Amino acid sequence: MKITRAGQNPSGPGPEAYFTGSVRIDPLFQAEAPGRTAGAHVTFEPCARTAWHTHPAGQTLIVTFGRGRVAREGGEIEEISEGDIVWFPAGEKHWHGAAPDTAMSHIAIQESIDGSPVTWMEKVSDEEYGT
Repeated sequence: MKITRAGQNPSGPGPEAYFTGSVRIDPLFQAEAPGRTAGAHVTFEPCARTAWHTHPAGQTLIVTFGRGRVAREGGEIEEISEGDIVWFPAGEKHWHGAAPDTAMSHIAIQESIDGSPVTWMEKVSDEEYGT
């Protein structure tokens, strides 16, 4: 058994290479081998968002606060809010972030395959974001 106490893992900014706007990442857990699952609580200020990316084993988002947006390649922008759960299948190119006028937080859960949980791609343009 392992207990990770609230606040035990330090917060950090979302890396500029992978995010647009102000983003804070609070690591929650990282499974020990042979487990491959990790989770983080991510907070996006209004208009902040991820770059396009994929996950080798998919990703689950649990919205904990506010309103946000998600989109997959070739799809419509979808509005999300507190209590919503979003699943992106393995390999699906997508992005997620806050609404233009409201912050949003979510818990992101994903698995690593061959040591990597994510493949980052180009940033989401303002046009793709919908502003």
